Formats: sequence, C-alpha cells, structure tokens
Amino acid sequence: MATPLSDSPLSPLKTIAVVGLGTMGAGITEVLARAGREVVGIDISEAATAKALSALEASTARAVERGRLTEQERADVLGRVRTATELTAAADADLVIEVAPESYEIKQQIFRELDSVVRPGAILATGTNALSVTRLAADSAHPERVLGLHFFNPAQAMKLVEVVSSVLTAPQAVAAVTDLALELGKEPVAVGDRPGFVADGLLFGYLNQAAAMYEARYASREDIDAAMRLGCGLPMGPLALLDLIGVDTARTVLEAMYAESRDRLHAPAPILKQLSEAGLTGRKAGRGFYTYEAPGSAVVVRDALTPPEGGALTAGRPVRSVGVAGSGTMASGIAEVFAKAGYEVVLAARSAEKAQTARARIGKSLARSVDKGRLTAEAAAQTLDRITATGSYDDFADVDLAVEAVAEDLAVKQQLFATLDKVCKPGAVLATTTSSLPVVACARATSRPQDVIGMHFFNPAPAMKLVEVVRTVLTAEDVHATVREVCGRIRKHAVDCGDRAGFIVNALLFPYLNNAIKMVQEHYATLDDIDAAMKLGGGYPMGPFELLDVVGLDVSLAIEKVLHREFRDPGLAPAPLLEHLVAAGCLGRKTGRGFREYARR
Repeated sequence: MATPLSDSPLSPLKTIAVVGLGTMGAGITEVLARAGREVVGIDISEAATAKALSALEASTARAVERGRLTEQERADVLGRVRTATELTAAADADLVIEVAPESYEIKQQIFRELDSVVRPGAILATGTNALSVTRLAADSAHPERVLGLHFFNPAQAMKLVEVVSSVLTAPQAVAAVTDLALELGKEPVAVGDRPGFVADGLLFGYLNQAAAMYEARYASREDIDAAMRLGCGLPMGPLALLDLIGVDTARTVLEAMYAESRDRLHAPAPILKQLSEAGLTGRKAGRGFYTYEAPGSAVVVRDALTPPEGGALTAGRPVRSVGVAGSGTMASGIAEVFAKAGYEVVLAARSAEKAQTARARIGKSLARSVDKGRLTAEAAAQTLDRITATGSYDDFADVDLAVEAVAEDLAVKQQLFATLDKVCKPGAVLATTTSSLPVVACARATSRPQDVIGMHFFNPAPAMKLVEVVRTVLTAEDVHATVREVCGRIRKHAVDCGDRAGFIVNALLFPYLNNAIKMVQEHYATLDDIDAAMKLGGGYPMGPFELLDVVGLDVSLAIEKVLHREFRDPGLAPAPLLEHLVAAGCLGRKTGRGFREYARR
C-alpha cells in the first residue's frame, strides 16, 4: 500500500471539512471561512448543522456591528460554508478536522469511515485535548497523515494552536497544518503526543488542585477565584473556568493525564466526579461550582452555597496607628499603602539608617505616582508626613496593628514576634506577611497567640489588590474582624484561608510552575513554546518561565520545598532542573541569568 504523503508534495489546504459542529467546531469553521477557505461542516443531524449555521450568522453579524467585517465580507464568509450530515461530504477535502466528543470509540469510528472517503493526499487532524493522537493514528489505514490540531475556545479569539505529531506523523503533514495555522493568524506551537499537551497539561493540574482545595473547605469558591485573579492577574478564577470548560470535560482530561503520569496532582478531585454524575457540568448545564441564570448563561445567580451578604460579623478592634517592621521593598510598599489610607505609620527597621532608606524609597514611589497623575503633590506630601521612620521597635508601643515584613526566615520572624509581644500594648493586633511559613509558629513565640494573624500582601503592595487573611486555630474572632475591616479601608480585597503552606495563591501557583519546569527538563517543549502556550492559550499575563525569573528561582525553590514538606506529595518535589540552576547561582533577573539570560543594568 502506498503512503500518500510521501509519494508527492501536498496540495494547498484550500477545502477543509470540520466534523463536529459544537461550540468549538462552529468556531473553527468561522475562522477557516474568514481566512478564505471553503469549509464543509459535518454533524450527525440537520438540527445540529442548523444550530451551527445560526451561531455563525450571529457571530459574523456581531463582527459587522463592531466594524471587523463589512456586509460583503460577511456574505462571502457565509457563502464559503456548506453543511452536511454524512462523512462522504468530506470526499474532496484537503484537510479534515475532527472535533467530536472526547471518546476513543467515537473518534476511531470517524477516522475509520474517513479512511474510505477522503482522497489519499488528505490530512486527518483530531481536535482532542485529552486522548492519544498516536493511538488514533495507529488505528487509521494511513497513520502518517494523522495528527492533532488543538484550537482553544473561543477559536475566533484565542491565538494558540497546538500542532501535535505522533511518531507516525509525516513531516509534510505537520508543515502543512503549521503553515495553515499561520495563515489563519494563529500562533502554532509544535508539541509531542501526551495528554493535555502543553497548555492543558499545565492548566488542568492547577484547576484540579483548586477543585480539591474547595472540596476540602479550605477556602470559599469566591475567595479561591478572587485570589487567583487578583494575586496572579488571571482573566478568570479556576472554579469559574472549570464551569466554562465543562466539569465533565475537565474530569476526562484529568483522567487521561493521570493514566499516563500517575501523578496525584492529576488524579481528578472527587468533587469533579460528583458534579459530573449529577449533571452539574458548569455553564452549559446552568450549574456547576456556581449556579447560572440559565443553561449557557454567564450570569451567576445566588444559590444555597452563596455566602449571605453582610452578616453578623464580630466587631473589630479600633485601629488608628500601624507599625510596619522591615526595611525592604515589601515593608516600604505596605507602609505606603497604610499611609495613603490615612493611618499614622511607624516604619521600624534594625537601624535608623535602614528605616530612613525605606522611607526615602516610599518618597520616590509617591513622586512617581504624582508624575503619572495618580496622586496630587499635596496628597503625596501628606502621605509621607504620616510615616515616621525609626531604628527601634520600642516605638511600636502605641500602635494598634503591628505588621511584620522582615526576611522569610522562621527564626528571624519568631525573634521579632517575641520582641513585639514585649513592646506592643495589650490588645494590639500582630500580623505577619509570610507567604509560606506557619503563622501559628509566629503566634507561639508570643504570650498572646490569639492576637496573631497572617496578612499576606502581594508585591508590589501599592498596586496589588489582594491580601490573604490567614487565621490560625488560636486567632481570636475580633482579630480576624479587625484585619478584614482594615483591608477594606486600605482598599484591598481580603480572602480568608487557613494556616497551611502556600495559603491559596502559592499553593496553586507553584505546582503549576514546577510542572512547567518538568516539561522542559523532559525535553517535551521549549521555554518559549511553553510561555507562548500559557499566554496565548490560557490568557496568563506572563508565561511560567518569565514569572519564575521575576519571582527568583531561589524564592521559588524555597516555596516548592515548603509545599513538598507540608503535603508529602511526591508530585510536589522540586524539579531537579530548578535545584541545579539555584545551586549554580542562576536566580533569575536579579542575577542576570535564570531560565533566560538578561542584560546587566
């Protein structure tokens, strides 16, 4: 039997069949037609094809309203699309893109039928994001023409396309669909065949951890979602994203990933099975982690799980003055935040000189805000006047809230809390800004552990809206209420969480970063491709390696080690590549080299 892709050069991919006209298939159809391709849309019923055509008409009509298409261009796009209910309609296609449900049986049946329908030189692409492309190819009569072409939803807007080749795929087929993706205005990323590929391989592990965190009642769904949006700049929180993707789809992807990796991070959280089997599959069903106005709606409505508005919170303690301990960037930023909100601030460091340097840093920050029109000169001067710099913690004697922002070293923090216990007045709230150490260990260094709480600000503190409020088992209710009230006054979004490693954000963020490192370590994909995949396919503001170099590889390694010790999960063990780079002194931007090299300033 001749191998069709090795006998002659491929013809241009002008006529393309799309099998499966759900949301993704309809979106791909529109992308192809708008790029000048003749498209045959195929689904099992006339009702399904009519629904897809209706979606195409509505989508292109919106494009006209927004000035992205003219009426003539819209007419041309609609004229390039025809529909059918039989696979024989794909007989003349140069490329067939299958976007059927994630089931081997369904996809294999489609590919077997296509083998007897399409011409020898046609390429067959699967849109799977969870199943093995190699397995689908091996069952085909011509495995060399089978590959994966994974678009992201909505296909019209998302730039990423993962081009997935198996060991059987002909290079000519990969080159042809890569060229097509570029002509469609997409960013193709070449990846190997493993469940989830790059973007979903990283994304779904993170989503799974968020579902498990919610299931364990560690934090509310609203707080988990707000923490990741505000703390990491993500376009959606993980639980809202699971509802958008489909809880059942996420479960299928994770099961496929776990079958290959046996990594517990990919073992589907039980709540995904419970919701799926109850039919609560997300937006498409009208209910998933959240409840929606109607099936398919994006409007969240109240349900039995929604926390009541307001409520009888314990009254907080009065706070008029704040002490900030530390002289680094974080301490300066926190002091600036409190002073801007009208609090009298005592900024204390180990020496008067360090404290004055920190206050001067705040002055420069305020001056930049004035230059950018965010603050008046008068307001900046008043803010700086509220900050008293001192080299002695004895000046915390009258503060109502003391916020520790010193080095991330438990012994250092415990020593400071023992000092605060002696100098701060009875009833003062003592807060630590630790991002990874146990808050209760700081509390036990004092004679008043009930007054100790975590206030984890994010860097840069003046710009980042999130504060993780961390209660220990010993924290008093009125202390928690005090910090919540203060967060509101300083215009920060507070999320509640318990005292365990990583809190919300780091516990979800750093396993994702660690998995990205493992992908590079295993030569599965390049730094650039992984960063591009997460920015273009996941909407992340930075790729994982860009972020790691900004955070610092030494800081990242320390957090990974804390998470590994806390949860005893082998999947959380720091990637050896991260350890090697840190040992070599390659710590990221601050040293000029991390995963990438940077120009010295």
